[in-house]
This record gives sequence, C-alpha cells and structure tokens, in this order.
Amino acid sequence: MTSTETTPTSGGSTADRRRWLALAIIMTAAFMDLVDVTIVNVAIPSIQRDAGASFSQIQWITAGYALAFAAGLITGGRLGDIHGRKRLFLIGIGGFTLASALCGFAVNPEMLVASRILQGGMAALMVPQVLAIVHATFPAHERGKVFGLFGAIVGLGAVSGPLLGALLTQWNLFGLEWRPIFLINLPVGIAGLILGRRFITESKAPRALRLDLVGVALVTLGLLMLLYPLTRGHELGWPLWGYASMGGALGVFGALVAYERRKGARDGSPLIELSLFRVKSFAAGIAVQTVFGIGLGVFFLVWTLYMQIGLGWSPLRAGLTGVPFSVSVSVAAGMSVQKLVPRFGRKVLQAGALVLASGLLVYLWEAERYGLGISSWQMMLPLVVMGAGMGLIFAPLTDAILSEVPHEHAGSASGLINTVQQMGNALGLGLVSVVFFGVIDERVVPAQVGAEFVDAFQHSVGWVAAVMGVIFLLMFALPKRPAQHVEGSSAAEGPAVKEPELVG
Repeated sequence: MTSTETTPTSGGSTADRRRWLALAIIMTAAFMDLVDVTIVNVAIPSIQRDAGASFSQIQWITAGYALAFAAGLITGGRLGDIHGRKRLFLIGIGGFTLASALCGFAVNPEMLVASRILQGGMAALMVPQVLAIVHATFPAHERGKVFGLFGAIVGLGAVSGPLLGALLTQWNLFGLEWRPIFLINLPVGIAGLILGRRFITESKAPRALRLDLVGVALVTLGLLMLLYPLTRGHELGWPLWGYASMGGALGVFGALVAYERRKGARDGSPLIELSLFRVKSFAAGIAVQTVFGIGLGVFFLVWTLYMQIGLGWSPLRAGLTGVPFSVSVSVAAGMSVQKLVPRFGRKVLQAGALVLASGLLVYLWEAERYGLGISSWQMMLPLVVMGAGMGLIFAPLTDAILSEVPHEHAGSASGLINTVQQMGNALGLGLVSVVFFGVIDERVVPAQVGAEFVDAFQHSVGWVAAVMGVIFLLMFALPKRPAQHVEGSSAAEGPAVKEPELVG
C-alpha cells in the first residue's frame, strides 16, 4: 500500500513508536557492521593458527571486506533510492547474516576470504540505507537527536569490536576458537530482518530513477584501482604498478565526473548526483569527512600496534584500555547535536577538532615520559579528551552534511558519505607505512622492538594532531549552522513533509 504526501510524524503515538523502533533496528545493524570491521583484527593470530591461512590470505580476510564494502557503497545507496530503502536494507542485512554464517563455518581459508568479500558487499547494500531511512523518516527538527544517537553508536562500535573479539577468542566457546566472532551476528541479523520487515516504513525517491550501470562500473573500477594498492602496498613492497594504478584512478574518476554530468543532463538518473556538491554544507562536509577518515585510519591502527606489539599487552587489556574513549565519544556525541550545535553551530565541530588535537598531544607527552612503563590508567586522561573531541565532530558532521540534501537523493548522499569515510580510512592505512613503519629500523633486534614501536607511535600521533589542525581550518567552509537548527526556519522542515514517497 502506498501513501504519498505523508509526514514522518503523522499517525499519532503508534506511528511515533514505530519510527523509533525502526531507528533502534537500523542502528543495531549499523553497530553490527562497525563491530565487524574491527572484531576480526584481534582474532587474526587464532585464524592463522587454526585455519592454516597464509599471510596473503590473512591480508585478504580484512582487505577483502574493506574493498567490497567501499566499492559498493555508492551503488547500494542509489539502489535504495530507486527500489526502496527498506527493501535494500532487508536484502543487505539478510545477506550480511548469511555471509556471517559462511564465515563462521568456513572449512578453509579460501572459503573464509570469499565469505568476507560477500559480507562486505552485503554491508554496502545495508549501511547506506541507515542514514537515508533516518533522513526520510524523521522531520528536520528531530534529526539532531537521532544523529546524536548515531554518533554514540559509532563511538561504542569503535572500541567494542576489538574488546568483543578479544573476549570471544579468549573464551574459545564450545572449542570453536575464532568462529564465534562471526556467528554472533546470526541472532542479531535474524532479529533485525524480522523486526525490520514489521516496523521500518518504506521510502524511495519521489520520481522514477534508473540505475546508471556505466557509473557503477566506473566508480567501482576507480575505487578498486585506488584502494587495492593502498591495502596491499606495504605487504608487496610498494611496487611501481601500485603507484600507476593509483594515478590511473584519478583519470577514471575524471571520466566518471564527465559521464555523470552528461548522464544527469540527458535523463536525470546519474549514479552520483553532482548537484549535491553545489550544496555548500554537503561539499564542505565531504571534504572534512575525508580528511577526518585519514586521521582515524592512521591512529587506530598504530594505537593497536603500539599497545599489543610495542607494549606487549594482550588483546583483552588493549580492548579494556579503550573503554574510556568509547564512553567519552558516546556522551559527547549525544550532547553535541542536542544541546551544543543548536546554540553554537559549527563552532562545536571546530572545538571538537581542537579538543581531539589536545588529547593527542597529551598522549604524545605521556608516551614519551613513561615509555614502556606506561599504564592503562595513565592513558585514561588523553583517551577521554580525544573521545570527547571525536564525539563533538562525528555526529554533528553527519547532521551538517545531510541537512540540506533533498530526500530524493538521500541514499546517494549517504553512500557518498560512507564511501569517502572508507576512502579516508584506506588512505590513512596506506600512510601508516610512511609515518609508522617508515621510522622503524628494518634491522631492529627483538629486544629493541618495544622502544622502536613507542618512538613510531609518537611520530604518528604528531602527524594525526597536525591532521586535526587541517580539519579545523576546513570547517570554516561549513555553514555556521545546519539548516534545521536555524530558529524559525519552516523551510528546513518543508521537504520532510512533501518530498518523500512513503510506502507502507
């Protein structure tokens, strides 16, 4: 049954309850994806030992997911606009759950790699629908609260993955070794599939769109040419073909822009809606998101290496050390969009960049002062400060990027947001070989590994702090206030009432 011209808040308390239940469902799915990205890392030694995987296969267990995820995000978002965001979300979460089962029951490393690639592809269908469903379901004045919750989920997922992976691997449930890190997705995914069918309201673009197959081919090719060498460059010794591939990716992206411009003028159904980049809040926010992703990509990997290899801590201790960071992100994210941004606008995001940089500098000072004798308690202060800075940025940044995006392009915009974040992370991971491994002596003896990793960590943290300074300057291009937070702006809420076509 189809209902047009329907407001997200219509239907009284029943409709209101349904949409908040729908939010809980899609947020749980987003959390499941965030955890799955990081949960595998701490179980790699167990997988290598139990499954007999080679080093190259271990690389692909993590890289295969990331590549399939990044390459499919824009297409997944556009498919939601065309065929319905609820439908694509349910296909994505169903496929993700099936792929998780295949990972958990993999009989050899090759099956595990293939299942991880499938899992990343299904996540690319599921994840873009999360922000698009929020955008189409909640009126403008409520989105700040929703994105605050989203930021809290991101903060929780950032640290919960390694901690959960450490616990499940260490417990060795039923003698299954590493397999429960994938099988834990099954009850969550099945519940999300059943409840999502009941409580999520369908929405799609208000006018008919067609999938741009040439655009899909070009964006997938360009992303693979850029991300594959970055993902495997360090392992392969940065071969010449990797640099050629990354350079060629720029040409593919140039061809993509030219084609999408012609496609949009011809039939109005491009894969990437280039008109979005004429929206100042969207274009500036995408730039900030990309650079932010680079900084986070560098920090989280070198942080793990620093604690587990440099300091010799167990995965469980490293995971527990990150809990204050996670809690701080969640609290700050909730406060930022609900209380601070409506009053102070973009100054909140800029303050977040400065707070995050301050926390990094404190961490840098402590790592130098205490060296190999640093404790988890001594790390708490910089981690809480850094978490607060991240929370002040992440949730309101998503809010600002989508604040002026038309509903018909919500899926495409959401796919772009997630894609540039993944691209930024991949670029950051590539830079780790320069800012971290590049300062470690290749002939280091085992007794000096700890000290070398501590020095490399300090060098990397200094670079990440500099990236936060760049982000602070880029944020001047953001609107002073997101559109929905302007007092008395009825226009900001108008599209939430008139544009979406709701099917329910």
